[in-house]
Parts: sequence; structure tokens; C-alpha cells
Amino acid sequence: MTWSEQYIAFKTIVVREVLRFARIWVQTILPPVITTALYFIIFGRLIGPEIGQMQGFDYIDYIVPGLIMMAVITNSYANVVSSFFSSKFQHNIEELLVSPTPNYIILLGYIAGGVCRGLSVGVAVTAVAWFFSDLGFTHVLVIISIVMLTAVLFSIAGLINGVYAKSFDDISIIPTFVLTPLTYLGGVFYSIDMLSSFWQHLSLLNPILYMVNAFRYGFLGVSDIPLLTSYIIISTFIIALFQMGLYLLNRGHGIRN
Repeated sequence: MTWSEQYIAFKTIVVREVLRFARIWVQTILPPVITTALYFIIFGRLIGPEIGQMQGFDYIDYIVPGLIMMAVITNSYANVVSSFFSSKFQHNIEELLVSPTPNYIILLGYIAGGVCRGLSVGVAVTAVAWFFSDLGFTHVLVIISIVMLTAVLFSIAGLINGVYAKSFDDISIIPTFVLTPLTYLGGVFYSIDMLSSFWQHLSLLNPILYMVNAFRYGFLGVSDIPLLTSYIIISTFIIALFQMGLYLLNRGHGIRN
């Protein structure tokens, strides 16, 4: 395929993915916004004053970046895993496989669709956050780059889950038993400085910790983790998962079986 043909193929996949979640925005965009707003009310307005300040900021201001990141992670992942598995289940993934479209274009198309949904939800949640918090933008480039990299990372992870999934139940296992615990233990609601030395070192094994802290640095200018370390960790995971996703597509694992 020529570059122009590859671009058309990529654009077609992205448009399909965006229309897929945009048509049912009441189910894809609105629920995470409402859920996060409840977090703002309960943890920010009701419990926050009892906790006081954290690292020099009101508690609600401290947790807002983490809650936005949590919404981005969940929706980037969910969009790709559900879309890819549905294509497998309905047997229309074969249309892509028999076409001359390179597998890396297919992978990039699904990733872009997941990123679009993750960013859409992130923007919506950020807009709601302004009703509860005096949210500022200390380092805009850090905010944009980290949220983009995070959305890319979990979009790839969603596709890998979709490749391995053999039933609709399988696509909920990773979010329930892996993503949710890692997210809640990833510094969304607290600083790891509050933990004992053992738990601080154990927390460093959680990749979501680096994303949340880098994103919080973009808003508030504070982080438990050096910014460069966060970029290195996130980029390493993206490269590793991208290679894995491409390998699975090239082999047709779970698709041609």
C-alpha cells in the first residue's frame, strides 16, 4: 500500500472508532463524568475539609488530577478492548485481516480511537472539576504530553486484552482485578510520603503511580516521583506493549484460531 492508501485506511478505522463511542455518548461519556463528580462531592467537599491540606494544597485540589487521569485510563482501555473483541465476536475483523492494510496501521487506528475517547472523557471531567476546584495549569505541556502518553499506553493494553479474550466476561477481568486496584493504589487519593518505607518502595512497582504524579505535577507543580522518571517508565511500557500488540496481530493470535 502507498502512504496515501495507508492514511485512508488509518483514517477510516479512527472515524469508525470515534463514531462508535460518540453515537452512544450517554453510555460512554456521561457515566464517567457523573461518577467522577460524585468523587468530587464525597471526597472533596464532604471528607476533604476533615483531611485538610496535602502537600500544601486543599485535598480536593490534590485529588482532582488523579481522578481525571483515572477516567482517562479507564475509558481509553475500555474503548479498545470492547471494540476489538466485538469485531472478533462478530467476525468482521477478518475484513481488515484480508485487506492489504498493514497490521501496524490497524493497531494505530485502534489506539487513536481509544485516545480520542480517553481525551473526550478527560476534557469533560476537567470541565466538571472547575465547579468544585480552583484548578490551574502550572505546566501545560506536561499535562498534554502525559495524558496523551497514558491514553496511548492503555489503548494498547486494551487491544492486547481484546486479542486474548475469548468471551465478554474476559474483557472485564483485567479492569476489575488489575486496573482498578492499581489505580486506587496509584496515588490518586494520597501521597506516598504518607506510607511507611516498605509500602513506598512497593508502590514504586505500580506504573500508574508515575502517570498520576506526572499529571499532578502539570497542574499543581508537585510530585512524589521525578518527572523524567515518569516519562521514562511510561515510554518504556508503550514501546514494550506496542511491540507485543503488533506481534500478536502479525501472528493472528486469538483471531485466526
